[in-house]
This record gives sequence, C-alpha cells and structure tokens, in this order.
Amino acid sequence: MSMKRTNVYADPEDLTIIKEAAARRGISEAEIIRQGIHLAAMANRVWDEPLFSRTFEGSGRTPSKEDVQEAVAEAAKRGTAPDAAA
Repeated sequence: MSMKRTNVYADPEDLTIIKEAAARRGISEAEIIRQGIHLAAMANRVWDEPLFSRTFEGSGRTPSKEDVQEAVAEAAKRGTAPDAAA
C-alpha cells in the first residue's frame, strides 16, 4: 500500500498518550496515528449504497412488541431461530 506524507498539528497531551500506547503495544507512534486517521475517515465516509440493499418478505408492517415476544417465545419452545425451517 502506498502512503502519502502529511503534517498535522496535535495536542501535546494527545502525543504523550500516543507515545505511551505505542510503547505498550510495541508498535510505532506513526502506526497509532494511521489507525486513528483510518477510524476518523471511515466514521465520516458517505456510502454510495444503502447499508441494507436486500429485501425480505414479510407482512409489510412493523411488528409490535407483542409480535416479537411471541416469535421469540415460540422459537425458544422449538429451540430454533424464529426463521429456521421446521
């Protein structure tokens, strides 16, 4: 993977924490910072596709609390997941 160099300003307290974490984990401070950048990038990414693109058959209505409790109770009696073929 090719990387690009950049400069950032960081709070001295954060740098101290990064230095301690790197020493504790046995990795470089740069790796800690790269991981943080990756987490920040992924947290702010706008996805092109919806999270759930598959459709599921159903009644077309949102199940009530009682519907869910009943399905769970029935599955517990059978010892299987609610959607498992019996």
